[in-house]
Amino acid sequence: MTSSTTARLDRAAGVLLATAAGDALGVPYEFARPPAADELAEMTGGGLGGFAPGEWSDDTAMAVAIAEVAATGADLTTDDALDAIALGFLRWYDDGPADIGVQTSAVLGATRRNLGRPGGPGGGRPAEVMAAVAATYAVEHAHSAGNGALMRTAPVALAHLEDRDRLARAARLVARLTHADPLAGDACVLWSEAIRVAVVEGRIGVRAGLDLLPADRRAPWSGWLDAALAGPAAGFTPNGYTVTALQAAVAAVAGTPDADHRHLQDALHAAVRIGDDTDTVAAIAGGLLGARWGARAVPEAWRRAVHGWPGRDGDDLLALAARAVRGDRPGNATPGDQG
Repeated sequence: MTSSTTARLDRAAGVLLATAAGDALGVPYEFARPPAADELAEMTGGGLGGFAPGEWSDDTAMAVAIAEVAATGADLTTDDALDAIALGFLRWYDDGPADIGVQTSAVLGATRRNLGRPGGPGGGRPAEVMAAVAATYAVEHAHSAGNGALMRTAPVALAHLEDRDRLARAARLVARLTHADPLAGDACVLWSEAIRVAVVEGRIGVRAGLDLLPADRRAPWSGWLDAALAGPAAGFTPNGYTVTALQAAVAAVAGTPDADHRHLQDALHAAVRIGDDTDTVAAIAGGLLGARWGARAVPEAWRRAVHGWPGRDGDDLLALAARAVRGDRPGNATPGDQG
C-alpha cells in the first residue's frame, strides 16, 4: 500500500470520528452558554438529552445509520439502499433517542405509524413512505429546511468517492427522506462533495460542489458561501436553518489557522463557540475537518471518549468508515488501493 493510499484511508477514517468528536464536544453547550474565546469545549455530557460524557447525539447516530448501509458496498441512490437507511433511522427512533429534532421526530413518527410496528402489518417501501411524509411536512410547514439532513450527510461521501455525480444524487435522495425542502438537499450536496474532495485530494474546497446544484440556485449559494468565508463565525446564529448551519461550519473551518493538523481541534472548538445548535454545527464541521486531516489528527483522548447509539465507540467508527470506503463485498478493494 502506498503512502498516498494510506493517507487517503486515514482521511476517510477521520470523517466519522471527527463528526462524533465535534458532536460530543458540542452536546454540553447546545442552546446554552457556549465556551468563551479563551475556553475550550469539553465532552462533559449533559445537554438537552442528558448525555453521558463523550456520548454523541442524533447527529452522529443518524450518520451511523447511513454508514452502516454504505459499509455493505451499496449504491446509495438505489431503492434498496434508501430503504435500508430509512429502516436504520426507524430503528434508532424506536430505541427512544434522548434528543431528536422536531422535524425529524415528526417525519419518523408518522412513518412508523404508516408502516406499523416492526414485524407487524404495514405497506409500502420504507423510503417511499418516509419521503412522502417528509414532502407533506414541507408543504404544511413554511420553515422545513432544517439542519437535520445536513448534520448526518458525511458518510454519503464515503460511499461515492469516485463518482461525484452519483454522490450528489445520493446526498439529495438521503436528505429527502426527512427533509424535502430543496435547500436542505443543496446543503447536503455541497457538504458531501466538499468531504469527497478533502478525502481524495487532501484539501478543503467548500465551493467545489456549486456546479452540482440546479443552475438557478448556484448564485444564492455562492453568495452564502462567500459570506461564510468572510466571517466572522459568531455571526451565523441562530443556525437551526440548513443555510446558516452550513455557513457556521464553513466559518469555523475557514476562520481558523490551518497550518497543520491542529486545525482540526482548533476549528472544532471555534465551531462550538459559535453557540446555538452547537453539537450539530461542530458535527458538520467535524466531517469536513476529519476528511482533510484524518483520524490521526483527532486527539486520542477524544477517540477513547466518544460513544453512542447503537452501542459503538470511536474505534468502531474507524472500522465502519473503512468498510464504507471499501464496501463489504468480496474482492472489492479500497478505491485507489493497488496493494
